[in-house]
Amino acid sequence: MLKKILKIVGIVLIVLAASLFAIPYFFKDQIKAKITEAINEKVDAKVSFADADLSLFKNFPKATVTLDQLLIINKAPFEGDTLVSLGELNLKMSIKELFKGKDEAMQIEGITSKNGFINIIFNKDGIGNFDIALKDNKPKEDDTKSKPLSLKIQKYQIENFKFQYFDETSQMRMVIDSLNHEGTGDFSGSKLDLDTKSTAKVSFDMGKINYMKNVSLSLDAVLGIDLDKSKYTFKENKALINQLPLEFDGFIQMVETGQVYDLKFKTPTSSFKNFLGLIPSAYSSSLEGVKTTGDFTVKGFAKGMLTDTTIPKFSIAIASNNGSFQYPNFPKSVQSIVIDTKIVNETGVMNDTYVNLDKLSFRIDQDVFDAKANIRNISTNALVDAALKGTINLANLSKAYPVKLEKPLTGILKANVTTKFDMASVEKSQYQNINNAGTIGLTGFNYDDGNGKNMNISNALVQFNPSQVNLKQFNAKTGKSDISVTGVLDNFYGFMFRKQELKGNFNMSSNQLVVSDFMTTSTAPTTTGTTETKAPAKTTKAEPLKIPAFLNCTLTAKANTVLYDNLTLKAVSGKMIIKDEKASLVDVKTSIFGGTIGANGSVSTKGKTPVFDMNLNLNQVDIQQSFTQLEMLKKIAPLAGVVNGKINTTIKLNGNLNATEMTPDLNSLSGDLIGQLLSTTINSNNSTLLKALTSNLKFIDLSKVNLNDIKAALTFKDGKVNVKPFDIKYQDIKATIGGTHGFDQSMDYNIKFNVPAKYLGKEANAFIAKMSPADAAKFDNIPVTALMTGNFSNPKVSTDMKTVMTNLTMQLAKQQSDKLVKKGSAELDKLLSGSKKTETDTTKTATQKEDIKKKAGDLLNGLFKKKKPAEPAPASNN
Repeated sequence: MLKKILKIVGIVLIVLAASLFAIPYFFKDQIKAKITEAINEKVDAKVSFADADLSLFKNFPKATVTLDQLLIINKAPFEGDTLVSLGELNLKMSIKELFKGKDEAMQIEGITSKNGFINIIFNKDGIGNFDIALKDNKPKEDDTKSKPLSLKIQKYQIENFKFQYFDETSQMRMVIDSLNHEGTGDFSGSKLDLDTKSTAKVSFDMGKINYMKNVSLSLDAVLGIDLDKSKYTFKENKALINQLPLEFDGFIQMVETGQVYDLKFKTPTSSFKNFLGLIPSAYSSSLEGVKTTGDFTVKGFAKGMLTDTTIPKFSIAIASNNGSFQYPNFPKSVQSIVIDTKIVNETGVMNDTYVNLDKLSFRIDQDVFDAKANIRNISTNALVDAALKGTINLANLSKAYPVKLEKPLTGILKANVTTKFDMASVEKSQYQNINNAGTIGLTGFNYDDGNGKNMNISNALVQFNPSQVNLKQFNAKTGKSDISVTGVLDNFYGFMFRKQELKGNFNMSSNQLVVSDFMTTSTAPTTTGTTETKAPAKTTKAEPLKIPAFLNCTLTAKANTVLYDNLTLKAVSGKMIIKDEKASLVDVKTSIFGGTIGANGSVSTKGKTPVFDMNLNLNQVDIQQSFTQLEMLKKIAPLAGVVNGKINTTIKLNGNLNATEMTPDLNSLSGDLIGQLLSTTINSNNSTLLKALTSNLKFIDLSKVNLNDIKAALTFKDGKVNVKPFDIKYQDIKATIGGTHGFDQSMDYNIKFNVPAKYLGKEANAFIAKMSPADAAKFDNIPVTALMTGNFSNPKVSTDMKTVMTNLTMQLAKQQSDKLVKKGSAELDKLLSGSKKTETDTTKTATQKEDIKKKAGDLLNGLFKKKKPAEPAPASNN
């Protein structure tokens, strides 16, 4: 009997489990239809979701409907803007809701969502992009008609949301990022207590001024909600701004014309630890064990209406009197801290808000620092009046405060500055309305970035006046480099407060400048250790170099020595103009390779790939050094490395740069080169190609070739170099050289020689020596062609010497034969024309004919007989 019962129970459980898996498939289409109907009935926007799914296990015994990748895209006047994007939306409901008819509403008990983005925009006409509800101009129908979905929420939760708000009219932008929020309460009634928990990071900008950036907020609160009156009252609550605790009292109520605020807030205690709590935890470390004296309080209120034209009146007061703190295990403390700050609006008009920093003062040892400021008209034309005076020993900062530095700072900072200006004058560069005075000085500053880069500023002095900020002195060393800079900044405040370009004019001098000392690096983790356990290690990786977009300045520089890669540049001078992420070089000169190089051109990092466009002028530069040490020139003219002497050349080139090292990408180069060789000779022993060439052409000795005053022109593009044919002369041999080669060392060249026949063999030379000058001149320009293919390290050299020698032999033999036959025929005609013919004369004539044949045969045999290649004959004086 028991076995039967267990068997029946087992079957029931199996059927139930199978049903739980199967039911979602039966109702999936119904759920999709109801959701689609609910959305289309409510909104005027483009709505889509990737899929809708139903699960009976996620919140068993409740059913869960899941929407994936829900998107709501605005129509005009916000065409294409994303209003809502939800990675996942879950709707929780009772299983019985699945069995309701088509015209019955499904009741939603819970909502959760992940990875959401909500983007609220108000345009210049005051229209919000969230107003997407369909306008119902039809008479209201019977309220008893069922809706596709209805809400009976008990709990909701959102995870990892981003909320963005932007008002085009006021240029107000607020971003709430990493938002996590959940609430529990029964929304079925008109009144409820909602238990909420929230965390987020908040940033706030107005115009080009940033007021908050990634400020951490958290709030655990019980809110009394009156749904009929749209009123939300703070009951039990605890808030944290960064680590500063706050308590709230009062309410917020939504009304037809806006929102009503009646709120008060304050710190729950007056401990000075409250001040340290304002500082983000990333910069302040834990407050545990910190010793404090004195007090610190924040209190305030907001009361009034928030409408399109008004804001609530509010006041925020931040105060401290004779405060101090000392972190555990730190030798120094910060003493005599006084803070008196108020942010107030007494009228409800945004522009009437003002900020008074009446006093900010602190002391570390004997160094006292004081500041005060007043800001008014913050939303239209902010008026700023501020003063800064004091001394800070930078070495004491890391001894009194947990500053996260790889290496401690050193140096003495002294400031005595006053400033008074309005933002409109800053924006319009109306310097006559700006009143600045004072100096900021820094001495003995030393900073180590932890990656082997060290910066030491021995002296720096900045002087402020109404129109400019003068860099009166800046002397620094880093690595093996030293620099000294002076100059002026024309719109320092426009750069600081309005994100305008930083305009300036500077002069820099240096005894030695090592470019690698200024290359930035970043750490990338790697693993080291045994095969079983791996420990993290630091490596350095060069970051892409970018010319700052905000720079618009001119730098005139002189340096005795500049070390770049493996090059040593002497007497470097010139001007650099930086603007729009582009550095233009003007009349840059340097002594190198025994001569001088001048450069004009530009480098731009504005695009994804850095590019350059440069004109170079090489004057009296050593050929071997420049064309072997500069990889770019080596690729353009690889044979130049075997030439001894000087060169004058102009090079126009452009292409891409390596993003981290800012060196040319050779495969992207294009341009042209025109050069003149000076007092040059060839060292053929250093070239496999030239060795192969001389082994095929015995009539030329390359070591005796003089290339003086030879002019060559070439162009290059897409990794190919085209050499325009040019002439060289060796003794009385003329050669024309031209062809192409690639940066991959491949080549296709030809040399056309005009060679006197006397250089082409002993027999030919012997016969030519017996000729008359007129006959010999006919053989002064024998064409010989050499072809060079393959690559420079493994060349293939071929010539048409065999054909040339055969043709030459035939021509010489024919000329000699024709000459002898003609001479013999003339003699024979004389004998035959005589009146008497003797046997002796007949024998003599026959002998002459045989002699002619024998000489012609000897010539042919001599020319075609295989012998060792003839040595070059000495130059003829003819």
